[in-house]
Amino acid sequence: MAVIDRFSFEGLEGLRVGRFNIGINTSFIVYRLDGTVIDTGSTNQWRYVKAYLQEKPLEQLILTHHHEDHAGNTGSITELTGIKAVAPELTVEKIRHSFKTPLLQKIIWGSPRKADADVLPDDFQLSNGEQVTAIHTPGHAQDMTCYLLPERGWLFSADLYLANKLKILRADENIPEILKSIERVLEYDFDIICCPHRGIVHDGATKLKEKHDYIVNIAGDAQKLREEGLPVKQIALKLLGKEDLFAKLSGYNFSRRNLIASCLDVEF
Repeated sequence: MAVIDRFSFEGLEGLRVGRFNIGINTSFIVYRLDGTVIDTGSTNQWRYVKAYLQEKPLEQLILTHHHEDHAGNTGSITELTGIKAVAPELTVEKIRHSFKTPLLQKIIWGSPRKADADVLPDDFQLSNGEQVTAIHTPGHAQDMTCYLLPERGWLFSADLYLANKLKILRADENIPEILKSIERVLEYDFDIICCPHRGIVHDGATKLKEKHDYIVNIAGDAQKLREEGLPVKQIALKLLGKEDLFAKLSGYNFSRRNLIASCLDVEF
């Protein structure tokens, strides 16, 4: 599997690539708006990302966070184009050094290369002059940042949205922080979510609020069951069903039980 899809939306281009196509989390969309590219795709898809980038001059590369699907090709893009990425300070620190990537993620995305980037300035614009509002949104990753184009009402959401209903969680993710990040983003006006996995999501603020409320409800139900004496695994089974093959292959790094365990930390 390589290029899965190409699409455009009101001048925004998207290239969806992936080694596998067995769910939205196994493929990735590299977005391009005029001369600006948002996130890089993974190293094992560099051949296709490279061809895509060579179609038009690159003026600006923006990163949302350090994960291998979002920033894996940063160094290769700089070598190809001479354009240095801009990214949140924590992202810059992460990609300058090696970091551990679990085996299943290496199989899906490949291993990220070390790369250099410049720290995102406080007053930030796209290469076409459009103003950008950077919104720090930890929880999925401590460095994750969403980018709002207020004039268009578009939100480049990194991994904040993905789907209305969250079913699994990485072991290093944090539900209370995710909820706070969603609440922070919902203080802004936007209609379109540009998700690097789901794609273009219309009525985006409503959809993101639905995700927030779903998580809150799951957290409330989980805490009631915990008060009844049920352990995390049984709560997960009761509320979310059996763990799937993906959870088992990841050694439960991605799992329903992680979601429930983190939901127990939500304060009401």
